[in-house]
Amino acid sequence: MGLVYADLKLRNLMSGQGVEVRALVDIGATFMCVTEEIAHQLGFDTTEVSQQLVRTADGLQIRVPKIAPVEISFGNRTYVTEAVVLGDQPLMGMLPMEAMDLVEDPRTQRLAVNPDHPNYPVASAK
Repeated sequence: MGLVYADLKLRNLMSGQGVEVRALVDIGATFMCVTEEIAHQLGFDTTEVSQQLVRTADGLQIRVPKIAPVEISFGNRTYVTEAVVLGDQPLMGMLPMEAMDLVEDPRTQRLAVNPDHPNYPVASAK
């Protein structure tokens, strides 16, 4: 299976500043990750925000800035969350995918709204 990307809209709910990004979808990651540049475009000063301890793919544990509240929009879905500032490209992890009821479509290698719930997200409570 190849890499899956998604076109997302991100918005700082405090300032209203927004940006459109093409994010790598990674079901092995937890959070929404944005670059330093995207955090600044959203109006965040990353020297004045809280920190999050994260483990990178190579096993390194580092503290990175965590920005909030960030609204993620995809199709007819939105989710308000925190995002960590890390890396050189935006990355969408499992928390926003689960909350927005999104799935990877293996045939098209694209992110899609869950076809079982096309009109609104359904969360699992099992």
